[in-house]
Amino acid sequence: MSMRSAAAAAILMAGVALTACATATPYQPNVPGQAVSGGFSEQRLDATHFRVTFAGNSLTSRDTVERYLLYRSAELTVDQGFDWFATVEKQVDRTSRTYVEPDPFGYGPGRFGYWRPYWRYYGAGPGWRRWDPWYGDPFWADRMDVRTIEKFEATAEIAVGKGPPPAGDRHVFDARDVLANLGPTIVRPAP
Repeated sequence: MSMRSAAAAAILMAGVALTACATATPYQPNVPGQAVSGGFSEQRLDATHFRVTFAGNSLTSRDTVERYLLYRSAELTVDQGFDWFATVEKQVDRTSRTYVEPDPFGYGPGRFGYWRPYWRYYGAGPGWRRWDPWYGDPFWADRMDVRTIEKFEATAEIAVGKGPPPAGDRHVFDARDVLANLGPTIVRPAP
């Protein structure tokens, strides 16, 4: 394999990896090793009760996680031969991590030895100012990149039933109505 072919293959693999990382969790089963992490799972508790979970990745909004949980609850209800479901208990967990990374042009030896960039800029003070990594200018010296990443996971215990849904309870849903109303908004993984 030539050097050019190896470089092209490496670039292609990096692009595929970045594309997978840069996608919100689609409506899919939560199986380890998928291209995009997260998805739904369920557990049967007894003949008419299930625990349903949907976990999103860092690009999946809370609204999407809750909508996919509701859709999965309706889909599971119909798949099991029932007509309606009621949410007995619901919980949404938020995981938040904050990362602080120093300026990539920090002090000390780097890829190019002790060479570092040098900038001049027109400051608020008297005229031109300069930034040099060896002289800590307060404008640039403590520059940090701070990022907060959030992930949401929603869990519901549902009770399922047959026949017309009980009236007057806002926690009871007709499963086929939910499937019809939310179906067009569901994003499934690419084949």
